[in-house]
Amino acid sequence: MMEQKDIDRIIEMAWEDRTSFEAINIQFSLTEADVVSLMRKELKRSSFNLWRRRVHSGISQKHAHKRNTEISRFKCSRQKNISMNKISKR
Repeated sequence: MMEQKDIDRIIEMAWEDRTSFEAINIQFSLTEADVVSLMRKELKRSSFNLWRRRVHSGISQKHAHKRNTEISRFKCSRQKNISMNKISKR
């Protein structure tokens, strides 16, 4: 069983466009299918659908082999923090 802080971090990493599924796998030993299952379980249906559309839209660099070699960070400096499955306001 995972701790809530780990689940929150995985969700945050999954929402970040520059964080690949491979990076999540290295840190938490979760496959892409595991991440999808976790997101489906933890997010509201509409949020999950929005996330899946984003992952498959081409905007996201969720797979290392699709990643632009010029990208050297995992998180955008303007990325909002996510805690307890809620996006914080600035």
